[in-house]
Amino acid sequence: VYKRQAIGVTKHDLEGRLVTLEFERFYLVACYVPNAGQKLDRLGYRTDEWDPEFRAYLCKLRDKKHVVLCGDLNVSHKEIDIFDTKGKEKQAGYTPQERAQFTKLLEEGFVDSFRQLHPDKKQFSYWTARANARKENKGWRLDYFVVDKQGMSLVVDSRINDAVHGSDHCPIELVMRP
Repeated sequence: VYKRQAIGVTKHDLEGRLVTLEFERFYLVACYVPNAGQKLDRLGYRTDEWDPEFRAYLCKLRDKKHVVLCGDLNVSHKEIDIFDTKGKEKQAGYTPQERAQFTKLLEEGFVDSFRQLHPDKKQFSYWTARANARKENKGWRLDYFVVDKQGMSLVVDSRINDAVHGSDHCPIELVMRP
C-alpha cells in the first residue's frame, strides 16, 4: 500500500490535513478540510487557495484510478444537510463560497455518495456540544464520502452512523463491492 501525507503544496502540507492510501482499485484520501473559522478569518484561504488546489490534487489522482475522499469536509452543501439554514450563511461550513467550492468539486466528476444514494434523507454527522444539539438533532452533515463518478459503480451504500456517540461527530461508512 502506497501512503502519502501531502498534496504537493507546501503551505497546505505543513498543516498535516490528509493521508492518501493507494489500493489496487482506488486511492483513499482521508482529509480534514480547513475550517473557515468563527469569524471567517480563514475563508479566503479555504476557498481561494485550499479548495482549488486540493481539487486539482484529487483530479490528478483520478486520472490514474478511482478516488474515494472521506473525512470532515467542513461544509454542509445543501439545505437538507443542516438542521436550520436561517442565519447560517455567515457561519463557517455554510457560506456561499464554501458551498460553491463543493459544487465545483462535484462538477469535476465527483459524487457525494450519501446524497446520491439518499437524496431526500435529512441526517447529520456533526452536532455542536452546546444547547443539547445532539439530543434535539440540531446537526450539520460535514462528513462525506466523495467518489469519482465511475467509481460509484463500486459503491453499495453510504451511511451515517448517528446512533454512535462519543464525539461531536459520528462515524460514516462506505460499503463497496469486493
